[in-house]
Amino acid sequence: MKTSALIFDMDGTMIDSMPFHGKSWAEFTRRHGVDMTPEEILRRTTGRNGAECMQVLFDRDFAAGELQALIDEKEAIYRELFAPVFAEVSGFRSFAGQARARGLKIGVGTAGDRHNIAFAFTHLAMADEPHAVVGGDEGLPGKPEPAIFLEAARRMGAVAGECIVFEDAPFGIEAARRAGMRAVAVCTSHGADELAGPHVLASVRDYNELISSDFLGKLHAA
Repeated sequence: MKTSALIFDMDGTMIDSMPFHGKSWAEFTRRHGVDMTPEEILRRTTGRNGAECMQVLFDRDFAAGELQALIDEKEAIYRELFAPVFAEVSGFRSFAGQARARGLKIGVGTAGDRHNIAFAFTHLAMADEPHAVVGGDEGLPGKPEPAIFLEAARRMGAVAGECIVFEDAPFGIEAARRAGMRAVAVCTSHGADELAGPHVLASVRDYNELISSDFLGKLHAA
């Protein structure tokens, strides 16, 4: 099957950030008296946008401006915790650069907001910007709905069936399936069994495995 574009989730897929989202949820719930463990929050929200996450936590309507203030607070905690130890998922920049050199378009489809996206790209300092970036604060439903991935494909001028999604979370793997896209499971925070599906081409710990197995070369040859 022809491949014209790769679409990467951000948290846990491009950057090794999920432990710090967990820590930020622990601090946020402590401040607000929410009785839910970080593990439960991550299980129920990873891949959802900020508004959807807050609805899961509080299960109520929000006053004007309150919702955005809560989202901003939580994500500011996350960035403060992660910034001193920021790390990519090993091999990501090399893999993305190799894919681009082969003529593949590079997209990002994340539930993260514009502040977290800017934070990630500032620290990653990639040689080239992606062809398209779609964030979770653009009014699209979060994963497992496919809208974020489909919009990334649209902005790149790519057919959904010619895109491969790279994801670390079950909601994201399901969103790829619903979008009619193939997927690669990046097992930074979930096991391969949790990220399985007929559309999943490979399950890896990081991008070095894809580089060493010549994943891109095999796609190109096809």
